[in-house]
Amino acid sequence: MKYTVVIVETLSRKVEVDAADPQEAKRIVAEQYNNEQIVLSADDFYGYEIETL
Repeated sequence: MKYTVVIVETLSRKVEVDAADPQEAKRIVAEQYNNEQIVLSADDFYGYEIETL
């Protein structure tokens, strides 16, 4: 019998920014991420999950 198994890896990094409020902080970091100024790598490995579908 064949099974489908999914592996999900999670990367995570804390980033500090100066901002007027939480929404602006999120916007600034999202913009930096979208512009590839913040790029997560293997050094940011947080964990993984394995699930059988």
